[in-house]
Amino acid sequence: MSVNRVTTRTVPEEREGVRTPLRGRDAELAFMEARLDALDRGEGGIIRVEGPVGIGRSRILAESAAAARRRGTRVFEGAADPDEQFVPLGPLLDGLLSGEEPLSGAVRLRDLATTPGQRFWLLQELGDRLRETARNGPLLVVLDDLQWCDDLTLLTFNTLAAGLSSYAILWLVAVRGGSVPSGVRTTLDRIRRAGAHELALGALDDQATTRITEDVLGAAPDPDVLRVARRAEGVPQLLVELLGSLRESVTIENGTARLSAGPPAPRELPSVVRRLDQLSDEARELVQTAAAVGAPVTVALLAELLGRSPAALITAVRESLDADLLTESGDRLAFRHDLIREAVEAGLPLPLRQALRGQAAELPPGSAASPAEGPGPSTGRAPADAAEAGRAGPGDAAEADRLRTAAAELAATAPGPAAERSLKALELTTADAPERPRVIAETIPLLWQTGRAAQARELGASALATGGLGPEDEARIRLAVARLAAPFDFSEAVRQARAGAALPGIPVDVRGRLLAMLAVGLSMSGEHSAAEQVAAEAWETAAAAGDRSAEATLTTVRSAVSFHRMDLTEAFRQAERAAALADALGVSTSLWVPEALWHALLSNTAGRSAEALAAAEDGIRITREQGRTAATRMWLMTRSRILLEAGRLTDARADAEAASATTDDLGPGNFADVTLRYVMMRVALHTNDQQTARTYAAEARRMRSDGAPVVRHFGSWMLALMADFEGRPDRAMAELDEVMTSPAADRPAYAGLVDPADAPVLVRLALRGGAHERAAQAVALAERLAVLNPHLTFLAATAAHARGLLDNDLAPLVRAVRLYEDCPRPLARASALEDAGRKLAATRTSEAVPYFDTALALYARAGAERDVARVRRRLRAVGVRRRPSTAGLSGAWPELTAAEIRVVRLVARGLTNQQVAEHLSLSPHTVSSHLRRAFTKLDITSRVELTRLVKHRDSGE
Repeated sequence: MSVNRVTTRTVPEEREGVRTPLRGRDAELAFMEARLDALDRGEGGIIRVEGPVGIGRSRILAESAAAARRRGTRVFEGAADPDEQFVPLGPLLDGLLSGEEPLSGAVRLRDLATTPGQRFWLLQELGDRLRETARNGPLLVVLDDLQWCDDLTLLTFNTLAAGLSSYAILWLVAVRGGSVPSGVRTTLDRIRRAGAHELALGALDDQATTRITEDVLGAAPDPDVLRVARRAEGVPQLLVELLGSLRESVTIENGTARLSAGPPAPRELPSVVRRLDQLSDEARELVQTAAAVGAPVTVALLAELLGRSPAALITAVRESLDADLLTESGDRLAFRHDLIREAVEAGLPLPLRQALRGQAAELPPGSAASPAEGPGPSTGRAPADAAEAGRAGPGDAAEADRLRTAAAELAATAPGPAAERSLKALELTTADAPERPRVIAETIPLLWQTGRAAQARELGASALATGGLGPEDEARIRLAVARLAAPFDFSEAVRQARAGAALPGIPVDVRGRLLAMLAVGLSMSGEHSAAEQVAAEAWETAAAAGDRSAEATLTTVRSAVSFHRMDLTEAFRQAERAAALADALGVSTSLWVPEALWHALLSNTAGRSAEALAAAEDGIRITREQGRTAATRMWLMTRSRILLEAGRLTDARADAEAASATTDDLGPGNFADVTLRYVMMRVALHTNDQQTARTYAAEARRMRSDGAPVVRHFGSWMLALMADFEGRPDRAMAELDEVMTSPAADRPAYAGLVDPADAPVLVRLALRGGAHERAAQAVALAERLAVLNPHLTFLAATAAHARGLLDNDLAPLVRAVRLYEDCPRPLARASALEDAGRKLAATRTSEAVPYFDTALALYARAGAERDVARVRRRLRAVGVRRRPSTAGLSGAWPELTAAEIRVVRLVARGLTNQQVAEHLSLSPHTVSSHLRRAFTKLDITSRVELTRLVKHRDSGE
């Protein structure tokens, strides 16, 4: 009797329309049931299912989803497709917005997904919808084939999973084992660090193989059938497809499946045919040629048979490896599984197979292009093979030189195209070419500048790990890696630059740049004394080499050293010189971030907020036009700090959220620690957002263990502020122990504070905690800073404010109020007004009220809700009640802040987010954030509704 009823599936799912049991995965299913139990208790998380092609990842996901549905859990399922990687967010949106029960607001979310410039808003909306849905019960979000996901899907998944970690949402993702794109690898690293559970699927055992064979064939297999089934080596997909190819050759006799006429000839397998179809023509030809040869094959042989140079096959080889059809076996390429090779070969006409084998056999034994004598990995590279593999054709070398020249010319104005040309040059440069390390060193900064830091880091790490580099080549690569690391990991930048500078016999200009980069890293880390020493040595080296780029970087370090010494006049002079040098040389030569960024931070610290903000807006605009993703992100983070200290809390939070949503593939890093994370916590404290404050307090605890002193200092200050927020002044002082007792040479200029205006805050904390000596220390430093910089009114104001608090003296508090009037620091001014009013209230109540009223107005305008509530309590204590007001400045829009009103009115006029951004000198991300918050506050979901509402309210109807 023929077994014609067996159907072929990519996984062992159906026979006559009925799902077959899942065999050999009892432990994995038990694990999933345990995680679903935890989900029912409100515990979310991430599970990563990993394994090679055909191992059954999708079946595990399907069984888990079915188990969740049986429990009443809401399930969303999405999957990536290699043919649809050009559709941003496609896999995730399909999972969340399709199916029987899509996420609420699906129509609006799809509109956002298809509207240019709305991606950040879409991310926020997805987060809000998932939060809302999770409040009604646990969720399981399934995402299959992560390796095919586009970059935006990866970023969104990572951002949502991290941001919603406290909700009962379980993320179940599957990824192919082995080689995956760098963006996917970065995502996997992130979720592993976040505590993701890992479920690695291995080959099935013999018992499972036997039971699947019986399930598919409908009878117990005899030894001959089982011997054929074992050729699948426990890979479920290959096993089922192999059994499907047996159906014409099997008969069932007395309940046993037997082969009717010996082992069947190899046939095409559906999964292999699909994977071949997904390859480019060049890669498909390469795989088919390798299959015809039969044994593990050298690239040189494939090049000979295909009539091309080995270097011309780089892309095709990489594509075949990524498709998991071929694998590296010593110095040769072999098929991942012999059944795959047989299936590919079965699809070739017999005459072609014979011709290719004959051509390969005619090559001289032992030549570079001769096939291996037998299957299996080679024991080593033959000398002839090495020579051939390392030799590109003369045309390839010339093309690589042309591409490098083009990349260098484009770097200043179009880093994206420059990076692509540099990558192509690298592809055409063979592994043993003497110029390859130099091409790697040229490519790394271009990749970083265009937002591909993980790929850049992987390229550098691989080159350094391979070994065999000469001192100069290693030094150049370490310089590139140090530049890459500077925004993400201050300590790693120091390590790489130091190691490179210590290499013997390197050119003087390379050593000068490494020393300059080392000085930058030390300065950013907060190791001021060491930075000054290295900068002095670096300056001599750079001068000897005539290196103006290193001079620009070192001038920035000199400015930072002067700032640490509290000489802001000299700090500004050096910062302006550094920016001028960098502008003259062009941004592509800069060793660090744009030098103008440091000038903006310095201006902000000195109380020149308008100047700092203008510089930041120019930086964002220029770097965005040039396509410098990394620099744009750093400018955005910097502007969030400036907006915070300018009292524009809503705008500061919007910029910080925008920068956070577009963080690099290496993650936000140390620069984000001292900008956006700090900003988000300060805004949360001012607005009484306890949940957000606690979230960033957890980040601050992590920062306390960082290798860079400055990051530890920021973490300590954030934790001290949090302790004060929680009413624990003694704990606040304990958090500052390390900062205030660190060596004077490296102690921050303001006793651990991150801004001069925080000196009064520290005095207040110390007095509440009974640490009078520390309060006096903070006052002394603030007064010294003001004396050393008499032209900066802002510093005089903070010193007077701090002194008034320490001495409980009205006169310096009133003086501070007057001085702050000329400073664009409304929150600092409001604080001084509040403190002066508090002092007056003890004896002259009526005189205190105007101070409180002005402070209340400033806090309200900033949106500082917690501070507003505190001043209202003070007013009530002196017998005055003020009607509650909002942060909005318009009676027609009491729900909105001034910034939100500006955006809303422009949108209602028909402007796009991009046009609004240009009109208001904001980033599109910031506009999206304002608009999203306005929609939420106004309880509307479309621009049409908004336009109607604006017309209604502004007309006074």
